[in-house]
Amino acid sequence: MAEHESCLGATDEWYTPPEIFSALGLTFDLDPCAANSLFSQTPARFHIRPPQDGLAMPWTGLVFMNPPFGRRNGHVPWLRKFLEHGNGVAIVRAYTSAAWFHDWAILAQTMCFPRGKTKFVRPDGTIGRAPGHGIVLLGTGEIANAALQRCNLGWFVRR
Repeated sequence: MAEHESCLGATDEWYTPPEIFSALGLTFDLDPCAANSLFSQTPARFHIRPPQDGLAMPWTGLVFMNPPFGRRNGHVPWLRKFLEHGNGVAIVRAYTSAAWFHDWAILAQTMCFPRGKTKFVRPDGTIGRAPGHGIVLLGTGEIANAALQRCNLGWFVRR
């Protein structure tokens, strides 16, 4: 769940579109940022959902992370934990001029910048229409890096 489109304060929950999961072709072991919604469809064996705190719980296996962005840089602790875990795919804003991007996102082993602006799924299941920015998929670990390289979503780079 993340803030990917202006929603006038209604929610910061925006779910990853299923076409991203289809392109990756992976089943993850863990989604530490899962939402309590039928429209959050991460293909993962285990989902950490509120009120559980996925940031405080241990992570194992291949992780998919679409972190909450509820406050300024609220995703940074999640990004740090993701990078420390070292095995998975994370989706964050492609804010290449932001300090957090240069401090943390560039530490990923691989990146895939999807073409165009990704339209996320709203909490009611409708598709967002006007994303305010692009995103980047970050990869760590052999399986995640290989999936990002072959997904054909956009420009791929290995650090």
